[in-house]
Amino acid sequence: MKVILLQDVKAQGKAGDIKEVADGYARNFLLNKKLALEATPQNLKHLAAQKQKQAEKAAADLAEAKALAAKIADMTIEIKVKTGEAGRLFGSVTNKEVAEAISAQVGQALDKRKVEIKEPIKTLGEAEALLKLHTEVHQKVKLNITAL
Repeated sequence: MKVILLQDVKAQGKAGDIKEVADGYARNFLLNKKLALEATPQNLKHLAAQKQKQAEKAAADLAEAKALAAKIADMTIEIKVKTGEAGRLFGSVTNKEVAEAISAQVGQALDKRKVEIKEPIKTLGEAEALLKLHTEVHQKVKLNITAL
């Protein structure tokens, strides 16, 4: 019996795969636990439509990430922090602070998990961070750390 897997099934495949399995296994396990659907023409059309929607969404996400990267490419992000004597910071500049500063300047929300700082920033001046906007889009951004 041909089935469309709705979830990942160990030793069978991933969600969205079309597999040929034994009739008893399909009826008694996969269909009963709602892990799969029978591969009827109607269900196959529905699966194709879902895959098309996912592909369109992925393309839109990639285009949005590229547009944001182009917008940020030539910017220098200004971050104001509290400092002590000799220009040393209280703590260090975090991913969250960088993400908030970029969001404020660009006008688009940015998740702090997309910001990567190689070494902790503990002094005033120039620094650099890497933005991982998409699996295919990475953008370096210049940071200017200044005192309040």
